Amino acid sequence: MSSEHTFESPLAAALGRRVIGQQSAIGTIVPYVHMFEAGLSPEGRPAGVFLLLGPTGTGKTRTVEALAAELHGDERSLLRIDCGEFQMEHEVAKLIGAPPGYLGHRETHPMISQQKLEAVTSENSKLSLVLFDEIEKAAPSLTRLLLGVLDRATLHLGDNTVVDFTNSLVFLTSNLGAREILSRIRPRFGLDPGGGRDPKLHGKLERAAMSAVRRHFSPEFVNRIDAIITYAPLSAATLRSILDQQLEELQRHIRKRLGGRAFTISVTEAAREFLLEKGTSPEFGARELKRTIHRSLVQPLAALQVAEKIRPGAVVVADWDRRTDRLRLVPQRGRDAGGGLPPREDGRPRFLSVPA
Repeated sequence: MSSEHTFESPLAAALGRRVIGQQSAIGTIVPYVHMFEAGLSPEGRPAGVFLLLGPTGTGKTRTVEALAAELHGDERSLLRIDCGEFQMEHEVAKLIGAPPGYLGHRETHPMISQQKLEAVTSENSKLSLVLFDEIEKAAPSLTRLLLGVLDRATLHLGDNTVVDFTNSLVFLTSNLGAREILSRIRPRFGLDPGGGRDPKLHGKLERAAMSAVRRHFSPEFVNRIDAIITYAPLSAATLRSILDQQLEELQRHIRKRLGGRAFTISVTEAAREFLLEKGTSPEFGARELKRTIHRSLVQPLAALQVAEKIRPGAVVVADWDRRTDRLRLVPQRGRDAGGGLPPREDGRPRFLSVPA
C-alpha cells in the first residue's frame, strides 16, 4: 500500500493533525492498523512491531499516544513500559512476576498481563498498543524476553500463564543514533525550511540510526521488527505549527473548563518567538514546549483569573517584555481588542494578530 493511498484514510488524516511533521511515520504505521481491522494480520505474530528511532522531542512517543486517542478515545489507553526501570537483570522480574518458589512470588504482580492488555482496548477497537520506551536502556534479559513476543506473540509470566499479543501493536522507542543524526543535520537546522526533508539527507539519517541499532541489538532481534522508522529533527516551520497546535489546545481547554467565564488568549509574534526560544531546541525538539507554555502562560493566566482580573469574554494579550524577558499579560475587553473572536468554521479558535 502506497503512502499516497494511506493518507486518504480518515485515521491517517487524523493522526497527521495530531502529530505534525512526521507523515512518513504515520504512513508506515497506519497500514498495519488497517490490516488488523480487515482481519488480514499475520497469524501467530503481533499485529505490528515498530522500532521508532530519533532524537528526543521529535514525536516518537507522541505518535503512539495519538494513535491511542484515535482508536480508543484516550491517549492514555496504552500499556507503557519504561525500560529505564529494567536496567538491572533482577528488575525484569517486576515485568513478568517472580516464579513460584522465588522470594516475592506472591507480592510481585506482573506489569504485563492479559487483563492489562484487554484493559487498554475499547468498544471501538480491540487492538491494544504496547509501548516499550527507551528500549536501549533495558537489561539484555528483557530484550531476550521480547524475542518470544516479537516472533510468536507470546510472553510467559512467572506463574507460567501466557500473554497473547496477536491483537497488539508493539512499539519500541529508542534514542540510538540520535547523536549521529543531530551531527548530520545541525548545520542545516534553522536554515533548511524543509527540516531535513532532502531525500539524500534522509537516507543518511536512516543509515546512521540503523548502524547504531545493529551495534546494540542482535540480528535475531532486529529481524523480528516489521518496520524501523527514523524521526528526523523537526524543522523551524514544524515547531511553529506545533506551538500553534498547543496554543489552540489551551484555548479549547479554557473554554471547556470555564464555560461562561471563559476568555480568549491572544499571543503576539514576539511572545511566540519567546515560547519557541525557551521551549524548543535542535537537541530536545519540542519536548519542553508544553512545559514552557504551562510555566510562562498558563500559570500567570491562572493567577489573573483567581484574582478576578479577567472578565468573562475578555481578550488577554500575551506579549514579550524585553526588560524582564518574560511574557506580559494584559486583559482587555473584547471590543477594545477588535471585537469578539468566534471560532472558525472547523471549530478551532481564532487568535488575534496583535503587533508586538
